[in-house]
Amino acid sequence: MNANNRRLVIALALGAVALTLLPWYSLENGFFDFSWLLTLWRDEASAPALWQILLYSHPWLGVIVALLALAALCGLMQRSGRRSGLLLVISGTGVLFMVLEGHAIGYSGWNWQWLEGLFGTLTQGQPAMGAGALLMLTVFLLLFAFALAERGALRGDAFVVAAIVLLVALVTTFVLYPVISLFIVSVQDVDGSFRPDGLINNMRDPSIWSLACFVGGNCGTAWRTLALALMTATGSTLLGLAFALAATRTALPYKKALRLLTILPIITPPFVIGLALILLFGRSGVVTAQLAALFGIEPGRWLYGMTGIWIAQVLSFTPVAFMVLIGVVEGVSPSLEEASQTLRANRWRTFSRVSLPLMAPGLANAFLISFIESMADFGNPMVLGGSHGVLSTEIFFSVVGAQNDPSRAAVLAMILLGFTLCAFIIQRLWLSGKSFATVTGKGDGGRHTTLPKPLRAGIYGMVIPWGLFTLVVYGMIMVGGFVQSWGLDNSLTLDHYIRAFRVTLQDGHLLWSGVAWNSFWTTLEIALIAAPLTAVVGLLTAWLIVRQKFAGRQTFEFMLMLSFAIPGTVIGVSYVMAYNLPPLEITGTALILVACFVFRNMPVGVRGGIAAMSQLDKSLDEASLTLGANSFRTLTRVILPLLKPAISAALVYAFVRAITSISAVIFLVSAQYNMATSYIVGLVENGEYGVAIAYSSVLIVVMLAIIALFQLLVGERRLRRTTALIPATVAPLSRKPFIQENAI
Repeated sequence: MNANNRRLVIALALGAVALTLLPWYSLENGFFDFSWLLTLWRDEASAPALWQILLYSHPWLGVIVALLALAALCGLMQRSGRRSGLLLVISGTGVLFMVLEGHAIGYSGWNWQWLEGLFGTLTQGQPAMGAGALLMLTVFLLLFAFALAERGALRGDAFVVAAIVLLVALVTTFVLYPVISLFIVSVQDVDGSFRPDGLINNMRDPSIWSLACFVGGNCGTAWRTLALALMTATGSTLLGLAFALAATRTALPYKKALRLLTILPIITPPFVIGLALILLFGRSGVVTAQLAALFGIEPGRWLYGMTGIWIAQVLSFTPVAFMVLIGVVEGVSPSLEEASQTLRANRWRTFSRVSLPLMAPGLANAFLISFIESMADFGNPMVLGGSHGVLSTEIFFSVVGAQNDPSRAAVLAMILLGFTLCAFIIQRLWLSGKSFATVTGKGDGGRHTTLPKPLRAGIYGMVIPWGLFTLVVYGMIMVGGFVQSWGLDNSLTLDHYIRAFRVTLQDGHLLWSGVAWNSFWTTLEIALIAAPLTAVVGLLTAWLIVRQKFAGRQTFEFMLMLSFAIPGTVIGVSYVMAYNLPPLEITGTALILVACFVFRNMPVGVRGGIAAMSQLDKSLDEASLTLGANSFRTLTRVILPLLKPAISAALVYAFVRAITSISAVIFLVSAQYNMATSYIVGLVENGEYGVAIAYSSVLIVVMLAIIALFQLLVGERRLRRTTALIPATVAPLSRKPFIQENAI
């Protein structure tokens, strides 16, 4: 049996399993309860598709069975253009039919009234799709991909075609579909009828577009948000580059501590950083009180506004820029720098004309990610914004505030998306037509050149003060958990930690009696599931974008940026609107949280993977394929070992964001699946600041431990050999290209 037929047989076997051995519809207790195994062929709620057709009056499912049978008949045909053409039509019809029937038939019958007039009243409805239906939909997608590969798409590489088809389906389901569901609301009335008045009126709102700031007034929300994002992206990128250079190109002591310090802000819920800044620089803050006592400086409100938000955002997003840039800075080939100095260029000219231009992809991606992060940030503007609202907070108040205006929220989201897509286009135009490949199949035994003294002094001047400032901020956070009541009773206590994480012994068994344990274990479980999925999907997508040429590639990239460009508030609301009813009803489950985290955070893995992969010469792929390896083996044995910094960054970022995210999570949590950040917000609303800070401190420690474990498991990438211990007379004879030994 050849590979093509083997793939078809496996796909058809999975389809048979979906029709006969799995519940077709969603279960009240969830799939992983496994109680359905006892009632699989005896209860309508858990019955597979064949039983739904024969016993429980769901005849429309017979179309799916017939299509799978036709696909099986096609598999018996000899491989030919006719077979692949028929398989394309059958599988495509299967996907389209399942999507349409899932939307057309709801719990009580037809969802679309015109179908009732066409086919009559439907007495039997259907719940949302379950495990069997989702597996069957996946089978049809795989059959479609295999048929495309048989017809020669992408050189007949079934793995590449299947990866593209499945990723497009996932991105359409979890990115595009929720956004469209939300935007439809912008032209709907309360009763669901078409009414574009709200869209037109909100687009004309002067509070959004006012330019009064140029004549001494207040800028509109849109321009204020854009200015803040540009300032934050600039500051974060410069500081991220400074930290990356300090960690890789200088003799600064305690570099491991420096790397730890750079990731501290990102592993903290954003409102905690804002609260720490208020304790330092607020009207009653520690620094403010000391300045008033020593110099008689009147306390002001300078922190509450654009300045305070900018400081908090730069503090929060510099680690993101650092994690994007560290792999790019390490990836610049030492041989190119040595060649520059051989041609009598000094160290400053080598850095400015050779090293820095090769870091352009990383700088552009760090700027873009910081820009989008600032646009989408909700926590810092909420805590420090005061009367200076930005688009994300305005969207929040439009949805849950007294306005209750979903149409306005959708319009503000469209404006925000327009800004981020413009930034994305500018970045693409700047990098287009340029090559930044520095890693090839040849060994590289050089060492990175030393930075010029003025540049090194400037880096120290940025890194050291900012590092000390970060330590002070986190000192306030860590101390706050041991203080009885901030600002009122500063006596030390352990009561907050005991209340949150109490463990008692009852009847010989440990009892997790602390108030935080339930949300803590739920958060940890969901984050550990979401992080590897995010890294896998993100890096696979980056590989497809950089290494494969297919129709609609740029459109695919734009779709990926949608979930990252829109504020988490809007993502949360759109997920609730899209997945609260059939065909995919997952609101209140762990699946909706995992899906939100994966597709919200995936763009960081994609952008980091693209930046790192742009430095890998395509000759590496070509050499592997020439030696007989398929694309899957090339990806796993050649490309991924050279992307360890990008893998580590994707894992760390996805795990941390799953734990610290608040703007989207606050709409998606349920009583059964409550996340740490939403629980901490509840503590803050109830005035229990000590318990909130204690909980945040424990989360920080746990995240640091798991991040260290991720980095230990992934390892480090080496692009040059260390020859310090090899005698000079032996070293030239013993050098072998590292990549040839370890990558292929």
